[in-house]
Amino acid sequence: MAKVLATTKLLQSRQGYWPVAVGAVLILLFASIPNVPAIPQPATAIPPSTLPETGLYADPVTLQVDPAHLAFAPQYPLWSDGATKRRWISLPPGTAIDGSDPEAWIFPVGTRFWKEFSFNGQRVETRYLERRADGQWLYAAYAWSPDGREAQLVSARGKRGAYPLAGGRSHTIPGVTDCKACHQGGPSEVLGFGTLQLSSERDAGAPHAELQPEPHVDLRYLVDRGLLVGLPKAVLDVPPRIAGVNETERAALGYMHGNCGHCHNERGSLQNIALFLRHSVMNAGEPASTSTVGQAVKKPAPGQSPDAVLRVEPGHPGRSALMQRVSSRSPALQMPPLGTEMIDNEAVRLLYRWIEEKGASVQQAHANAEGR
Repeated sequence: MAKVLATTKLLQSRQGYWPVAVGAVLILLFASIPNVPAIPQPATAIPPSTLPETGLYADPVTLQVDPAHLAFAPQYPLWSDGATKRRWISLPPGTAIDGSDPEAWIFPVGTRFWKEFSFNGQRVETRYLERRADGQWLYAAYAWSPDGREAQLVSARGKRGAYPLAGGRSHTIPGVTDCKACHQGGPSEVLGFGTLQLSSERDAGAPHAELQPEPHVDLRYLVDRGLLVGLPKAVLDVPPRIAGVNETERAALGYMHGNCGHCHNERGSLQNIALFLRHSVMNAGEPASTSTVGQAVKKPAPGQSPDAVLRVEPGHPGRSALMQRVSSRSPALQMPPLGTEMIDNEAVRLLYRWIEEKGASVQQAHANAEGR
């Protein structure tokens, strides 16, 4: 079971880390508060000024991650300019995630998440989420020093030029508002830690697939240890997976779920445009396919070519609006609109292949119909 270890040893041994111990005590006090739905409003609490004060490390000097935290990897990771990522979750002792709604888990007060970004083996930033006593989520990001020894809180406005990328571009540490634009775009503010992402039926063809760190945290692991309760038995008995017509489609729809579905979904603020790229665990069908293939573009984006009248035109990737937006980094045209400076070439190749194969499927269906 995941635990939040008391950090009074730091209080005793190192002056300056007393806020961590106090925070741990507060979390223990709040652990008894019942789970409540998230409230997408700004948190008023001030984040700790340094990353070690969030409680990530058992030893802030050696940067050894506290073994009480659970390392995990989603099967469809968000692509961030090719960054290598590590992720951890920590639940307060005696609490559990409420999975009664498989589409939107409810996390107990005191839940903490960390996501570390590295480029070419160099730590650049670590993002932090914490569920506060009032049900709101605290957002923070920490920038690492060039020598990799310290990580300081970044301004709420973020930080540009955090790491140089190809073509004169650079990685940007997003501001709090940028983070909320994505995290508050759907049914849950937590992205990457949910029913599909932690399914044991992992997609071997998923782009940018990551090895699962020990102890291989998935739905069964969480349920068996009492860390996830209320999950419908049917979901546990038959682990969810995207039902693509082939492996290419499964991977393509999975990519869109992980990189686009947090904004484009049936419950979010963009639901009026009827572009649903988030996989639904409980509902039949694949909305990412039905809301794109053969569907007309409602409002062309600036820079989109005039012949891109369909979101996905089977057999014609170059005329598909989806491809044009994913393949661009022009600010008015690019998708996703935040979080990346570079084109995700692996995803572009995957989506291109998927659209070509959809065209072949349509032609085969017509041939079969004519041959009857």
